[in-house]
Amino acid sequence: MASRLVLVIGDLFIPDRAPFKKLLAPGKIGQILCLGNLTDKEAYEFLRQIAPDLQIVKGNFDVDAPNLALSKVVTHGSLRIGFTHGYTVIPPGDADSLLITARHMDVDVLLWGGTHKFEAYELEGKFFVNPGSATGAFSTGWFPDGEEPIPSFCLMDVQGDVLVLYVYQLKTDVNGVETVGVEKVSFRRNTNQAAP
Repeated sequence: MASRLVLVIGDLFIPDRAPFKKLLAPGKIGQILCLGNLTDKEAYEFLRQIAPDLQIVKGNFDVDAPNLALSKVVTHGSLRIGFTHGYTVIPPGDADSLLITARHMDVDVLLWGGTHKFEAYELEGKFFVNPGSATGAFSTGWFPDGEEPIPSFCLMDVQGDVLVLYVYQLKTDVNGVETVGVEKVSFRRNTNQAAP
């Protein structure tokens, strides 16, 4: 598959608080991997306008979509990318449990949601990404006292065995001024690792 931008987004919950709408223009993104918890039809329609190739897995609050898969695998370049909401990973967000999930799915990259907090790291030759909550939806149990969720999403650009991840986060300064920060993280599959 030719290189194209892939939007990784999830845990929307609050569609009227969508701080990134202006950044997500139709025609720039080739595919969307949604990690669940869209929770309403308007959010689905908005994502569908951005890219017609919309892949969604079931989140724990997607009660009106009982037929969604719990996980899926797509291939970009030479990378197999698995994605799931994360509520089926026990304990939630646990690195060893996520590694087991990635091995079970036979993927190089595992995307998961549920914690509403951005994370990206490598473990045993695999790359793990949680895009956080696109709307900054509150979540119990994941944030220290006084810490607020930071709205975030990710764009992936895959070429061959290299994935470049662009992380978009809405940050608020002490004066209440919001700005979008972008960070870049790269992952290269180990060339000694056999292709799936």
